[in-house]
Amino acid sequence: MSDAIKHECGIALIRLRKPIDYYVEKYGTPMYGINKLYLLMQKQHNRGQDGAGVASIKINALPGIEYISRFRSVKTRAIDSIFGKIGKEYKNLKEEYPDRADDTAWIWENTPFLGDVYLGHLRYGTHGINSVDNCHPMVRENNWRSRSLAVAGNFNMTNVDEQFEKLLELGQHPKQKSDTITVLEKIGHFLDEENQDKFTHFKKGDYTNKEITQLIEENLDLQRVLRRASRDFDGGYAMAGLTGYGASFVLRDPNGIRPAYFYADDEVIVVASEKPAIKTAFDIEYSDIQEIKPGHALIVDKAGNPKHVEVVEPREKLSCSFERIYFSRGNDPEIYNERKNMGKLLCPQILEAINYDLKNTVFSYIPNTAESSWLGMMKGIENHLREYRKRAILNQELTEDQLDEILQFKPRAEKLVIKDVKLRTFITDNDSRDDLVTHVYDTTYEVVKKGIDTLVVLDDSIVRGTTLEKSIIKMLDKLEPKKIIIVSCAPQIRYPDCYGIDMSRMKEFVAFRALLALLKDRGLYFKAEEIYEKCTALAGTPAFREANYVQELYDMFTADEISAKVSEIVKAPDVNAEVQVIYQRIEDLHLACPNHKGDWYFTGNYPTPGGTGVVNRAFMNFMENKLARAY
Repeated sequence: MSDAIKHECGIALIRLRKPIDYYVEKYGTPMYGINKLYLLMQKQHNRGQDGAGVASIKINALPGIEYISRFRSVKTRAIDSIFGKIGKEYKNLKEEYPDRADDTAWIWENTPFLGDVYLGHLRYGTHGINSVDNCHPMVRENNWRSRSLAVAGNFNMTNVDEQFEKLLELGQHPKQKSDTITVLEKIGHFLDEENQDKFTHFKKGDYTNKEITQLIEENLDLQRVLRRASRDFDGGYAMAGLTGYGASFVLRDPNGIRPAYFYADDEVIVVASEKPAIKTAFDIEYSDIQEIKPGHALIVDKAGNPKHVEVVEPREKLSCSFERIYFSRGNDPEIYNERKNMGKLLCPQILEAINYDLKNTVFSYIPNTAESSWLGMMKGIENHLREYRKRAILNQELTEDQLDEILQFKPRAEKLVIKDVKLRTFITDNDSRDDLVTHVYDTTYEVVKKGIDTLVVLDDSIVRGTTLEKSIIKMLDKLEPKKIIIVSCAPQIRYPDCYGIDMSRMKEFVAFRALLALLKDRGLYFKAEEIYEKCTALAGTPAFREANYVQELYDMFTADEISAKVSEIVKAPDVNAEVQVIYQRIEDLHLACPNHKGDWYFTGNYPTPGGTGVVNRAFMNFMENKLARAY
């Protein structure tokens, strides 16, 4: 993606189902679970550039032994920092007590983080200060293990204010007003209530308080806790939690917006945000990895027994299509093929744009995540060329030289764009960013016929258009092509996302800027003011969350008209080549990703009322020149 955007967090959960001695005997180390957690997190490092954290639980630890541990880091290499500390604790203990080095039970009791259940989190912050305090897991500790809770997730809630008010109604006094804290405290509240209900029930019997504590841990209904806690959640989420007594869960939103997958055998239960991480860490078949269903939770009890149960009534499955376009790693075979199909489906538009002149066209891509789609695009071009050869040969009017030329011709593919500086330009201030983006990319020279060739450059998506305008197109123009065609695997990004991706300010989207330009060009800007007045009048009413009023503005123009205006915007005045921007069509994206049709940032069709309210609020913020986030 040429315009970098912040994206999705990652989760990793491991539940060991055997005693620690089993792993020492079979794998030669008590660190088996920690080593596997490290692999799961490293294989999802694409999901966490701002920080990481881990938590662990020792099940049935004796009183006086720390049963819950947590460590978080925002260092540049946060994962290595965390696991380096864990490894050092283990090494130091063995060196300090060499006579106990083979005493597995003693090592287990005295090594922090060494436990039975592990939770890892990779943070890609969508807003706020990047500090350790903002890193997951978040912990709610108590002297009663069954009331202690650690939560980490890949989520954004659109109704934080509403959830905050509900906490106040429950009698709480939350220390922060954020979706992470409200989720933690909401689940924690109903966990407390479930504890109290069970305590009251067992207190009627002939049990001591110590016996009741054990009975609560064996009988606590986490499904009921999650059902009560999540009934008012509005957002996209895959949230994982550990209880202090050893039960764990991963809960997915009812539309399946955020991804979560699991694997279980007689040794281990594992959950992660991406399939390839599980496959690589545990060397298993893809067919053995299951998806947590929308609205369901994978709950593992204290004894290590898993159950996959409904918590919230599932709705239409609208998994985030950006996961398939860009966020998730492309070594997942399904995602790899989907990305190739995206490129292939763009070919009719590309061929029309180059007037079918393959001889004078160079095909390239903006590294590196667009490469899979580029391979699909080249396959589509080859298919077109094969049909052309077939027709030409069947025509039987070719000379031998002409036949040789047709058979030997191949599309011209070059790596024109090179990202040679790893600058995270999206975290700088706006003034500095414009200067920095001009230095992020470089190009390959002397492969373009000046004034003759057309360059077709494929990108994952076009968000702001800043990098195209300030860097890439200018850089390509120095090669002196006749025409530059930028092709986006994603459709036009028109609306904000509120379920995880940091795309909250509408004025930053180049498609929205194109819409405004068209309104002004045609003397229709008053329509934007009318929509603003409508949103203002309805703010605070149910109707504000029932309809996306910004869609009315986009409906005034065709997708091709928006694309043409984008082409004008990203072409700087000093660029000599003709510039055209081509976007994936919505219907083709759905063909490429038939099981992942979450497309609200393209279509404005949000899966939850909170999302609809966010787009209307974001438009109001734009009209009022406010920089505040809309959720």
